Amino acid sequence: MNRREPLRIAVIGTGRMGADHVRRIDRVVSGARVTAVVDVDAERAEAVAAGVDGCTAHTDPAAAMAAGVDAVLVASPGPAHEAALLAAFAHDLPVLCEKPLTPDAASALRVMEAEQALGHRRVQVGFMRRYDAEYVKLKALLETGQLGRPLMLHNRHRNVASPPFFTSAMLISDSVAHEVDATRWLLGQEITAVTVLRPTPSAGAPEGLTDPQFVVLETDGGALSDVEIFVNCGFGYQVQAEVVCERGTARVGDGHALVTTMAGRWGGTITQDWTERFAQAYDDEVQAWVDTTRRGEVTGPSTWDGYAAAAVCEAGVRALESGGRVEVDLVEKPALYR
Repeated sequence: MNRREPLRIAVIGTGRMGADHVRRIDRVVSGARVTAVVDVDAERAEAVAAGVDGCTAHTDPAAAMAAGVDAVLVASPGPAHEAALLAAFAHDLPVLCEKPLTPDAASALRVMEAEQALGHRRVQVGFMRRYDAEYVKLKALLETGQLGRPLMLHNRHRNVASPPFFTSAMLISDSVAHEVDATRWLLGQEITAVTVLRPTPSAGAPEGLTDPQFVVLETDGGALSDVEIFVNCGFGYQVQAEVVCERGTARVGDGHALVTTMAGRWGGTITQDWTERFAQAYDDEVQAWVDTTRRGEVTGPSTWDGYAAAAVCEAGVRALESGGRVEVDLVEKPALYR
């Protein structure tokens, strides 16, 4: 690519996430433009493309990648990620891949092996919490060592309501996956075992859905990370984390940017979904990806991070189903990701 020209991006998937990324690149991010969109639903792809000057619509990712693009953003459903990533590798194109990298550890391992065969990194995985201002501050504080060694990490992840297709396993694979990556990133440790405890389901949960769940993650550094995942809390979207260290604690996600006092009451508002809570994080994530790609670099969460998250989530689903503690089985970390 000509680094003086905007990065030409193909967006794979034009559902809610993909369409939002098209809007973001077109109106918010600098140094890039969307020149192609892809979706199995041709009408949807054409409708999204029609809103962007010079953008073409496709139903085949490989065709879009062969149409003169510099980079690829994958926002299609998880099961379609592996094929899209391998097609990008065939063109040696840099990719921002929304999580999950792939839906399971075996396919993630295949993608990781294919990337290693290229001899250089091509993928940044979309774990956007690493770009959230509060999480970035928490990570920086932990790295100073002022609080001492992390002992425990408490996470809360609540949604107003779950989609109708949500299953009990998806609470882990689709939701707790974020806390899995946040735990690994904040603590700088790998997760070695998972236990899932199941309180009596909430009356607000759809019949048959095990909600909430309480997930305990053990790490190779001796820390414990717990996750309360409650996807039908009914009142709002909350993501919070508190790290407990030897000499102090630190917490993010309280959402107290604005607190009002009036008529004998005090309080604030609660965001209603992830697009509001992490809007700036998504903007910063995509801008960082564009900037590094234009410099010929690949940074951020790697294919290894996507593989590790998939392996931990698989262990979590087995723990949910068995009611016991399940160890995480990871391959040796390749040199490319060290």
